[in-house]
Amino acid sequence: MYCVKSQHTIEDNIKKSRFIGMIFPCKDEQAVVRHLKTLHAEYPDATHIVYAYRLKTPQGFVYRFHDAGEPSGTAGKPIFQHLEGKDLIDVLLVVVRYFGGIKLGAGGLTRAYGNAAKRVIDEADIEPFIAMTSVRLAVTYNQLQPLEYLLKKLDGRILEQQFAEQIKLVLELPADQLPTLQQAFPLLEKI
Repeated sequence: MYCVKSQHTIEDNIKKSRFIGMIFPCKDEQAVVRHLKTLHAEYPDATHIVYAYRLKTPQGFVYRFHDAGEPSGTAGKPIFQHLEGKDLIDVLLVVVRYFGGIKLGAGGLTRAYGNAAKRVIDEADIEPFIAMTSVRLAVTYNQLQPLEYLLKKLDGRILEQQFAEQIKLVLELPADQLPTLQQAFPLLEKI
């Protein structure tokens, strides 16, 4: 599985129609909705704002695609097929279309949306997906610096910290690095 590191945009003109392809990293459906609302505000005069997304959740994959008024199956599905074909997750791909006056036909639309999706994926910064896990841990003040050093080596990070008699932490790190952390700090509580 793969994910997108950062947003990327491409633009194509096909028979006077303008296609703007955009890909966004998204962790959940709320992020998808925020991006779509922003795009509808940014492109209020667009003829169609077609999208597809694919998210990995603890319950499995969540995916949707929307033709946005284009003939059924000619827009959202070709975009989704590229996401699925490249095994991309936690991603939203949007193609904004401004109609140029020349009808493309069902095959032409499918190719145009599919090519925009393919091109934005090919040009985006893609990296392998790394499953992350979160844990709770309480450490003494003397243990904090060694923990921070180990977390840096394991590509982990501190999400929350509360300072009291002990330091209570919420950590996030790659799931396959959890045994190494548990060896050094055995009193972990998995979230």
